[in-house]
Amino acid sequence: SPDLREVPLLLAELKPGRPHQFDWKSSCETWSVAFSPDGSWFAWSQGHCIVKLIPWPLEEQFIPRGFEPKSRSSKTDPKGRGSPKEKTLDCGQIVWGLAFSPWPSPPSRKLWARVCPQALDFSCLILATGLNDGQIKIWEVQTGRLLLNLSGHQDVVRDLSFTPSGNLILVSASRDKTLRIWDLNKDGKQIQVLSGHLQWVYCCSISPDCSMLCSAAGEKSVLLWSMRSYTLIRKLEGHQSSVVSCDFSPDSALLVTASYDTSVIMWDPYTGEKLRTLQHVLDSQLDYTRDVHASSLRSVRFSPEGLYLATVADDRLLRIWALELKTPVAFAPMTNGLCCTFFPHGGIIATGTRDGHVQFWTAPRVLSSLKHLCRKALRSFLTTYQVLALPIPKKMKEFLTYRTF
Repeated sequence: SPDLREVPLLLAELKPGRPHQFDWKSSCETWSVAFSPDGSWFAWSQGHCIVKLIPWPLEEQFIPRGFEPKSRSSKTDPKGRGSPKEKTLDCGQIVWGLAFSPWPSPPSRKLWARVCPQALDFSCLILATGLNDGQIKIWEVQTGRLLLNLSGHQDVVRDLSFTPSGNLILVSASRDKTLRIWDLNKDGKQIQVLSGHLQWVYCCSISPDCSMLCSAAGEKSVLLWSMRSYTLIRKLEGHQSSVVSCDFSPDSALLVTASYDTSVIMWDPYTGEKLRTLQHVLDSQLDYTRDVHASSLRSVRFSPEGLYLATVADDRLLRIWALELKTPVAFAPMTNGLCCTFFPHGGIIATGTRDGHVQFWTAPRVLSSLKHLCRKALRSFLTTYQVLALPIPKKMKEFLTYRTF
């Protein structure tokens, strides 16, 4: 495989305009960045209650030659609607969480529309925004039109996650210490409240097979819930400080959690076993006034093929990790980082910062081995226990359950 120990290249940086009516220092953070699942849109909470919706790929002047992502080009739109335009969504409140729906929506949605003609049409791509006052606003991406306002949370909605299956179930995580489940097929009806956290809920992540939900609050443990029964499966304990970010691997076989204790833990969500700990060691060359928080984690994300992780920490570094190694394969200097996400087709990482900026970095592009592709395909529908019950050699079981790489 190629040598990946190199600095990711900064491809582009977007900065918000500076409206005169605001005190620019306050509420300018980019708390969330997101790509639509098909890679055709990028959303960015740029502070001051504004979300920018940007067609992807970016304008050619932003991206160096050779790094253009392969995505559905609007320029070849057969219906002749022309290129989609950048949109500005004024949410009226500070925006903390963002989530795109899977797209297009499944046939069941169209059936429901026939049965219930007055229901809103969600056959389009939609964006959910979690706000400072506990509201969730649902927008149509193509037009920038507000479709729904969901009320229920009593405090900041910090994170949002749609079920990847496309059935338009939305999970929200809030500072009111609850998670809430909403059904957008039924005009945004709240169908469940999940209680169990004792602190602000920072993050929620749904497994790609739609069976599990992980939630992280200002606590040392994370909670794993069933997405079928909305009941608690288990509590994962192992961190020494608040867990602030979590993400499932693309085959749902792994879960990663990031904490203020400066570590990322890789878990088997089915057994609750801790498989690996990735330590973010403080760079001794940097001078900090408060060393204890200098390497606090802010965000962790899996790459789309499931072989890499990206982490953002308070020590001014974006790190890229290969799953089989315990040290990063690449670093990039970034100040005041808050969040990160991979482009769904790989090759690019987007990061958001405290000053409202977004940066796009090159990420490793690697051809997955046939072994890993087979493992990923099998683990997409087999739990750890089902793998262990197979009549196959022990070494193969260890590989399929990510005990070995």
